[in-house]
Amino acid sequence: MRNAIEVQEAVHKRNLEVPEIERLIFRVGVNLGDIIVEEGDIYGDGVNIAARLQMLAEPNGVCISDDAYNQVRDKLEQSFSDLGEREVKNIARPIRVWGWQADGAAPRARAKKTAAPGAGHKKPSIAVLPFVNMSRDEEQDFFTDGITEDILTELSRFNDLLVISRTSAFTFKGKDINIPDVAKELDVQYVVEGSVRKAGNRIRLTVQLIDAETDQRIWAERNDRDLEDIFEIQDELTQAIVSILPGRVEAAAQERAERKPTESMAAYECVLAGKRLHHRSTPDDNIRAQEMMDRAIELDPQYAHGTPGRLVL
Repeated sequence: MRNAIEVQEAVHKRNLEVPEIERLIFRVGVNLGDIIVEEGDIYGDGVNIAARLQMLAEPNGVCISDDAYNQVRDKLEQSFSDLGEREVKNIARPIRVWGWQADGAAPRARAKKTAAPGAGHKKPSIAVLPFVNMSRDEEQDFFTDGITEDILTELSRFNDLLVISRTSAFTFKGKDINIPDVAKELDVQYVVEGSVRKAGNRIRLTVQLIDAETDQRIWAERNDRDLEDIFEIQDELTQAIVSILPGRVEAAAQERAERKPTESMAAYECVLAGKRLHHRSTPDDNIRAQEMMDRAIELDPQYAHGTPGRLVL
């Protein structure tokens, strides 16, 4: 526990002295329990609970189980906040969780199950799940995982996105998943998933972006390529995907803000008329569409759907 705290304090101190793009963000989970040691690897609920605690921890924070907390509560100067009992995946009973943060802020309990995933984040949150290898050749797993990791890495470069770590996302590799459940566990608003299929000298990659709150696909893409240079294709597909995803996430976030309906039927009719004109994509129709949107705002200034910025070309 002292090691976990010292590491987080050191990283937090470093982050205060470097630009945001160079900061390191860690989450730590600590558990006390039995494990199984086999051929140099470890298994069991003791390990699984520690992994789940890591995902529950706040950035720059530490989450520990009640079993671990009872062993250290009177031996450390730092104080821990009771985050209550949490249900975690593949563990039959709820786990009581305690938390600590390096920045001195009190760790907050996660949103209730009735809250939308990712609602507590200040910016759009997204998880890139391991892409599925649709080929029968298991050796292609390295290529499939490589594409997933490259997309995750590139998305992490965007400061306006909160991207879940590879470690957390890859816990779902090879499992039958339900997107809303995954989003709740990872506490994200959006999920990227996809598949890779290789046949002869051709490869097909499909990817889709899903709004976890509505469980609806908001963007999808399919790419077919000749398999001449595997790394060149990997870079090409990754760049194509990451060049589109941030904009789609931003658009989806805007849609979330615009779901509040208007009580003015006249304003609603103006918006519908404006959209119809805008879709014609002619200069005259665009001008008329803008006028209809302006009229909608006059009728209901709080009606987000009428915002003129939606029609800027």
